[in-house]
Amino acid sequence: MAHDHTTGEPTMRTITATALALALVTATATAAAAPAAAATADRPGAEGLWRMDGYGTVLSLRGDTLQEYQTTSVSCLKGDNARRTGVGEYTDAYGTVQTVRPGPRRDRATLRPEPSVGHRTLRRIHELPADCTRPAPEDPRTSFDVFWHTFAENYPFFAAKGVDWREARDHYRPRVHNDTTREQLFSIFSDMVRPLYDAHVAVQEGKRVFAQVRPGTQMPSPQLDERAKKFVIGRDLVGAPYRRDFAGGRITYADLPGHADQGYLRISGFAGYTPGNAPYAAHRAELDKALDTILTEHRTDRLKGLIIDLRINGGGSDALGIHIAERLTDKAYLAYSKRVRNHPTDPGRHTRPEPIRVLPADGPRYTGPIAVLTGGTTVSAGETFTQALIDRPGGTVRIGQATQGVFSDVMERRLPNGMTVILPNEEFLNRSGRTYDGTGIPPHLTEPVFTEDEFAKKRDSAFDRAVGVLRELGAAAAH
Repeated sequence: MAHDHTTGEPTMRTITATALALALVTATATAAAAPAAAATADRPGAEGLWRMDGYGTVLSLRGDTLQEYQTTSVSCLKGDNARRTGVGEYTDAYGTVQTVRPGPRRDRATLRPEPSVGHRTLRRIHELPADCTRPAPEDPRTSFDVFWHTFAENYPFFAAKGVDWREARDHYRPRVHNDTTREQLFSIFSDMVRPLYDAHVAVQEGKRVFAQVRPGTQMPSPQLDERAKKFVIGRDLVGAPYRRDFAGGRITYADLPGHADQGYLRISGFAGYTPGNAPYAAHRAELDKALDTILTEHRTDRLKGLIIDLRINGGGSDALGIHIAERLTDKAYLAYSKRVRNHPTDPGRHTRPEPIRVLPADGPRYTGPIAVLTGGTTVSAGETFTQALIDRPGGTVRIGQATQGVFSDVMERRLPNGMTVILPNEEFLNRSGRTYDGTGIPPHLTEPVFTEDEFAKKRDSAFDRAVGVLRELGAAAAH
């Protein structure tokens, strides 16, 4: 199944574990079901077989077990499973909850993975696809075919990337035969996806992982994160009386010295807020502790500008980003809409876009001007959070460089020979129906971001620009 964004960050998992982190690490919470809906979730009608719109997935709900099957038009491989832990709830080995809700018709249901936003539509089927009832051959040619079809039937961006996937099949398939080694097959698969330059695409064979980023950018790493954090704190925040770290060091806040009406909020990821494989609820609780401490009534009344630094942000849960955005508005608005590729041969057919809205949170909220700092190391959920602030009432200015350009949750798919591939299948649309995949979200004001020249000269152009812009906006508002 598709799961939350993981690009080098400890993650809340859905049903599948991710191999993407191995490549990139050198490293709206689920709404409670209404009582009537929850009560129906355990009825016999919720059991049985379901095909998911998009995602190439069939689910079996039998007794206390949810079993996943990963399908293409030529294959069906058994995936992971989860155990029933509540009314309509199934929890996997990583503590992540999947909530299944029957629809008003017996042949419809929805599934909502806890760390994600939105939901997936399920349609009842009466028997497993034939390929699910027999073992899949494990020879190299079969694995190649499953690999090719997995991308052909799910990847949305071939046209935008200028990649002819059929041509790739015709070029590489003749090279695969019964004597092709795993190392050779790994190399072939890597060469096939290399032209995509998509940070949400990866190939794994044992400990080897192929993954890459948009040219001219790099992935966030613990080393770069630590270097940038020390640089910003040492240069810009010396003597800040209220500087504090929260959520396992992923969140830092400071009232800016010399700018008493400006605050600085650094977020290096939307995951890893608690140790180990803690469930989403634990991460959200840590986030709430941070936000309750930072966005007090006194501070939200006093601040005239807020810098949100996402320049080194490796992603995580979109829902946590939406949760933060809810503390930054007093009016409901559309964050983005989410749709999924939903046809094996027609990449232009999608599920109906599902609007994801930001609703004002209870309690103190900051509603003034915001300067968001971004760069090529703003990745995945860091980008969906950036996108969620585009139409925020109150004014948001983006400063720095374009984000990485990967927004979708990622699918982890197993191949018959045990290798693994990871790919996106979703689009996050702005109000005009546009997606920022590939190019990333551009800044309003372009400045260098953590270049060697900036480090050497102890200069932080994006930060300094943000301070100046917020000062101007504050002065204009005062008049």
